[in-house]
Amino acid sequence: MTQLPGLLDVEAIRKDFPVLDRQVHDGKKLVYLDNAATSQKPRQVLDALSEYYERYNANVHRGVHVLAEEATALYEGARDKVAAFINAPSRDEVIFTKNASESLNLVANMLGWADEPYRVDHETEIVITEMEHHSNIVPWQLLAQRTGAKLKWFGLTDDGRLDLSNIDEVITEKTKIVSFVLVSNILGTVNPVETIIRRAQEVGALVCIDASQAAPHMPMDVQALQADFVAFTGHKMCGPTGIGVLWGRQELLEDLPPFLGGGEMIETVSMHSSTYAPAPHKFEAGTPPIAQAVGLGAAIDYLQSIGMDKILAHEHALTEYAVRRLAEVPDLRIIGPTTAEDRGAAISFTLGDIHPHDVGQVLDEQGIAVRVGHHCARPVCLRYGIPATTRASFYLYSTPAEIDALVEGLEHVRNFFG
Repeated sequence: MTQLPGLLDVEAIRKDFPVLDRQVHDGKKLVYLDNAATSQKPRQVLDALSEYYERYNANVHRGVHVLAEEATALYEGARDKVAAFINAPSRDEVIFTKNASESLNLVANMLGWADEPYRVDHETEIVITEMEHHSNIVPWQLLAQRTGAKLKWFGLTDDGRLDLSNIDEVITEKTKIVSFVLVSNILGTVNPVETIIRRAQEVGALVCIDASQAAPHMPMDVQALQADFVAFTGHKMCGPTGIGVLWGRQELLEDLPPFLGGGEMIETVSMHSSTYAPAPHKFEAGTPPIAQAVGLGAAIDYLQSIGMDKILAHEHALTEYAVRRLAEVPDLRIIGPTTAEDRGAAISFTLGDIHPHDVGQVLDEQGIAVRVGHHCARPVCLRYGIPATTRASFYLYSTPAEIDALVEGLEHVRNFFG
């Protein structure tokens, strides 16, 4: 078995994930390399979800009976865990959403409806990047269309990095919001946060960071990031689907208007007008994702028991190994950085003129689960002149043996297509 420095005790960790014992396609061992799309869930999270529904299921906040009070304590306890996980100054800065897409849409809509000095309108500019997930492109396009604001973006270098050579021309005195991904879901690139935020602060622009591919894999400190908003999702970090997080600076959340209206988010309601509850409840209309928040709290407990710094080191070692092994495959082209430096654990590639969907199908027949397509980042594929990519992505339970299986599977793909 290949031994790499910095690896976790993966054999012990994998015992916590029941699905990893699955066999597919008549007895082939599952090799799960689709973690950038969604992670698998440890038994500790599954048990927390089951226990919630079996013992505590009730709606939160207004009930005075035992179940309602217990459910409220679990839900708000999950908020405390998220706040500690990202080093938020206040638990009231943590808003639960259903996913990162909703978190980013929440920010875009707040700024479209806000009063000065935050309002985005026809005299202002919005800045994103060419490597964004569609969830961090489309909300800003919609906002620009609705308000007349100008949408601008940073392009990409040939090796999959942001081209910041014209940063002073892209981020200007007219810029109201700069929104960008911390770690690209398709390229794996870790972006230079400090450089971008420094320029945004110089012109007084707000900064929103999509941390969906960062929060599961590395220590997160929103105070150190110095952004104004940070969005991420639970299902990529061992938590359930249906739960996302938006962190925002307290003073902004107090000043900005709500995105959705309904129960829970109000203070008073009459037939003429309404007043709103303080943050975070102002932004959590309706029955929230209670069980999912409880599951996310359990996922955070699990990740912290292992250590985010150790997870980061494990994935860095795997990524170094994967880049080296994939370089051995003839006709394989990595789309994005070709070293592990400033790189996350998702690697996209093409294989000669074989369509990525064909690559993925043949790999699946061998029990190897990868993601194929444009990964909700079609502008990246357009930039590099390709229809799609195959993406392999790793997590805390991934092993060098699985990377070896991927390389062997790709040789099989090449042979299959002649």
